[in-house]
Amino acid sequence: MSLKGIKGRWMVNGIAVLLLIILLGIAAFSVFVYNYYYTSVRTGLENKAQTASEFFTTYVSKTYLEYYQSAYRYTETFEDKDSLELQFVNSRGRVEVSSYGISAGSSPGTPDITNALTKGEISSWTGSNAATGERIMAVSAPMQYSDGSIVGVMRYVTSLKLVDKRIMTSALFACGVGLLILVIVLLSNFYFIKTITEPIHELTVLARQIAEGSYGIQTEKKYDDEIGDLTDAINEMSAKISQSEKMQTEFISSVSHELRTPLTAITGWSETLMYDPDLKGDSHRGVAIISKEAARLTKMVEELLEFTRIQDGRFNLSIEQMDVEAELEDSVFAYGELLRQEEIELEYTPSEQPVPEIPGDPERLRQVFLNILDNAAKYGKSGKRIDIALEKQGDYIVICVRDHGPGIPEAELPFVKNKFYKGSSKERGSGIGLAVCDEIVTRHGGELLVENAEGGGVRVTVRLPVSRG
Repeated sequence: MSLKGIKGRWMVNGIAVLLLIILLGIAAFSVFVYNYYYTSVRTGLENKAQTASEFFTTYVSKTYLEYYQSAYRYTETFEDKDSLELQFVNSRGRVEVSSYGISAGSSPGTPDITNALTKGEISSWTGSNAATGERIMAVSAPMQYSDGSIVGVMRYVTSLKLVDKRIMTSALFACGVGLLILVIVLLSNFYFIKTITEPIHELTVLARQIAEGSYGIQTEKKYDDEIGDLTDAINEMSAKISQSEKMQTEFISSVSHELRTPLTAITGWSETLMYDPDLKGDSHRGVAIISKEAARLTKMVEELLEFTRIQDGRFNLSIEQMDVEAELEDSVFAYGELLRQEEIELEYTPSEQPVPEIPGDPERLRQVFLNILDNAAKYGKSGKRIDIALEKQGDYIVICVRDHGPGIPEAELPFVKNKFYKGSSKERGSGIGLAVCDEIVTRHGGELLVENAEGGGVRVTVRLPVSRG
């Protein structure tokens, strides 16, 4: 997932923050549970120790023997011996009596005993049993004679195994709840993000189609919100561009048809005058210029008419099995004389292997070849040479036309096949010749490539399929 996209940024900014909040919540809950359980255990033990300490202070006689006998009887009747260990520790820190028995005679030496003996206060301690390594909690309460002197310590010891298990269970439960919340938020937000990204993707595709010339296409408005407003705006733009394009095409078509009649008359009269023996000198030269310019304008008008036929769907092909090699050679022969007059050398390299007939429109493909040759002569005439090659490459017939002129600026190459695009060239023309050629080749199932050749000049490649799929 790209971090540049909406989903990526949402994952970083939204989910990362949510995950941090959930982790902090789990940590806070775990600390709370930890403190709650440990505080509860410690408070319970301290209350028991306080009660027992007060009892012994009130009823135990001054002799150590009676203290010891009372402690022994108390441990014998201790009701919580299944969950707690009750110890009586003497003033030297040695366990005299234990409800478990195994601890008697040991000296734990833990801080709770030391504090109870030295400070006379109830004290607690949490740590590990030196013998077993088990985590335990101990609470020690000082046992005093009636005169206030400390005779020993009553100590409650409990295992923290169950407490730790409860804390772990609570932490796992908190993690499960946090994970569930994260999944729910993820699913709901993915659905929400989907309602944003999918319409935007559709609008992006629509905008690209409009940019490529599919004017007038519309998309469905799915949401009555800002994206819906954007959809309406793009649909309206598409409709208006389509209307404008239609008006432009109709205008071009109308003007082109209007120009054909006077241009035909100009061309006809200029050719007639050229044969007048009385027309000499500058007059003859002027009529020749008129004839040449009229022919150029006629060609431009024909290109404009071809363009309007493409735009309004009247551009059709008459497909038949044709000899593409013969059509190319006829075009080379027809254009060769004009190139010689321009002092441009034309080098034609035929295919080394037999070229099969292909399905195509001979007239339209001849139009393509002549237009490419005309462009090579017009824009690459400074190189004084044009190379043409024909060969069969797999399932395609490939025609390559290369001039040795200055080439095309790299920044302009992607646009040379766009209609009315002329770039920085100072040569005169309509700018739609290559657009018409590209349309013809594409409708044949082929491909028209324009690129700068290595060593200078422009290479135009036409790839035509041997058979139509």
